[in-house]
Amino acid sequence: MTLPRSVGYEQLTHIRATRPEEIAHAAARRQRRGLPAEDERLLIIAADHPARGALAVRDRPLAMASRVDLLDRLQVALARPGVDGILASPDVLEDLLLLGALEGKLAFGSMNRGGLQGSVFELDDRFTGFDAASIDDMRLDGGKMLCRIDPGDHASVATLESCARAVTDLARRRLVAMVEPFWSVRSESGAVRNDLSPDAVIRAISVAQALGVTSAYTWLKIPAVAEMERVMAATTLPALLLGGDPPDVAAAYADWGRALLLPGVRGLVVGRALLYPPDDDVATAVDGAAALVREAGS
Repeated sequence: MTLPRSVGYEQLTHIRATRPEEIAHAAARRQRRGLPAEDERLLIIAADHPARGALAVRDRPLAMASRVDLLDRLQVALARPGVDGILASPDVLEDLLLLGALEGKLAFGSMNRGGLQGSVFELDDRFTGFDAASIDDMRLDGGKMLCRIDPGDHASVATLESCARAVTDLARRRLVAMVEPFWSVRSESGAVRNDLSPDAVIRAISVAQALGVTSAYTWLKIPAVAEMERVMAATTLPALLLGGDPPDVAAAYADWGRALLLPGVRGLVVGRALLYPPDDDVATAVDGAAALVREAGS
């Protein structure tokens, strides 16, 4: 059962309570699309932050707390020309499936959300979401995993092993493994910080691209940092640029535009910067990102 947008979101709860099998039916019926053509770039909307307890956007600590508001913003974004798909946790993807918002879109399932933001176990990025089997069963196009590496934290080796297993399991099903690697450190206060220097990003890429028994289906999800030419020279894998929560959105657009012109960069995966822009005009923010992607692919 596909819900028209005029139907209130309370119908989602009603279906979940009385006919939960409708989620699987919606996944089975969903019209899919292929991966990018030769010169095509992708724009993917990211919406897996709440599953890790990361609800803040800039100075708004609970910006992503309302599921209704998030779904409103996601439906606006997914309906804009040039948006190719979504990256989200199971709960969000299931809501969007029931709303009929994923027809003709790529859909990537977020896999490891166990490293909750601000927790003492934040770097123990356990797989608490999708696994390869469920991604295949739901007819999704791939899985995304966060791979933070802190040489001073014993939890990092477990994360590496789990990510390697997920890459292997996805590849055996010919599904994309989207790996998001960071070289990370803890401050004296215990906060986790990702090192975004070019050398650290290169080091993280070098480790991440070797995970699993094959890299045939591995894509990277990496930040646009300084010296991106040197960063992209570290890999032959396709890369998508992540958006993060930039304090200066205009500067972020400029960084994305420059990096999108590099060989190997195949598009953007952006969430908060487009879904919660400073002026709350989601459509305009998404259209601006889509224009960058379109120009890079032309």
